[in-house]
Amino acid sequence: MDGRVLVPWEQNRDNAAAALRVDVYDGDSEPPADLSDVTFYVVPYARRQAVGLLERMPRLRAVQLLTAGYEHVLDVLPEGVELCNARGLHDASTAEHAVALTLAAQRELPRWADDQRRHVWRPHFTRSLADSRVLIVGYGSIGAAIEARLRPFETEVVRLARRARPDSGVHGIEELHRLLGAADIVVVVTPHTPETEGLIGAEELALLRDDALVVNVGRGPVIDTAALIAEKGRVRAALDVTDPEPPPADHPLWEAPGVYLTPHVAGGSAAFYPRARRFVDEQLRRWAAGEPLRNRVRPGAG
Repeated sequence: MDGRVLVPWEQNRDNAAAALRVDVYDGDSEPPADLSDVTFYVVPYARRQAVGLLERMPRLRAVQLLTAGYEHVLDVLPEGVELCNARGLHDASTAEHAVALTLAAQRELPRWADDQRRHVWRPHFTRSLADSRVLIVGYGSIGAAIEARLRPFETEVVRLARRARPDSGVHGIEELHRLLGAADIVVVVTPHTPETEGLIGAEELALLRDDALVVNVGRGPVIDTAALIAEKGRVRAALDVTDPEPPPADHPLWEAPGVYLTPHVAGGSAAFYPRARRFVDEQLRRWAAGEPLRNRVRPGAG
């Protein structure tokens, strides 16, 4: 196999077939000075600046992302270069975080944490997750993982995706407005595309009942931030992703009533990394053997 492979972890270099020339770039250290012979690049996770190296790789043939989303690379990906994403690798981590955000908001864990810091004991009864109707917007593999974790909490889960899948009980996006009014909790897990930008805006938020909760573990621009702030706490939110991201220090989202933020960490739990390393090992095996790569979202020129 001609050319060089650039991977984020030493394990991947050590496990690679002898026929491959593999170097390590973790996204934190300085990249190799000469990238002109790199043909397969595994972009380090959560290192946005690492995408900028593509312009220094004239022989590039394939790019492997470690995120499920890939919109951030399309503008800089050279024509004819194959693109693969990390579909499936973040399912467990993201699903855990979505449920954690939901429980934290329903059981008011941020409030109790603040009371503990101030040495205040103020018991009162909270909302519950049990008996809630949860609408999952963007029902794919992560949505299914979220549902699997919600079911034991005695919830009713409603599935919604871009296209209806009647055999699987999945509603199409055209039913969004009809389903919002009956939801207690809306979990957003869609990618950011022109079709999903502002998908949950002022009109959609107005359809939600008072005190409904919106959880976003997808992409920030799917929710209209200004419209959410304008709700003034009537609709609550637990957001792992925001628009803008991160919010400037003086942005009103920080202080918006009923809004709980985490800094885009849903996919990066300890469960992700061993799975990601094994996945990259398998992709390198396929690359060395001339087999099709998994998770292709844009075929290469061949």
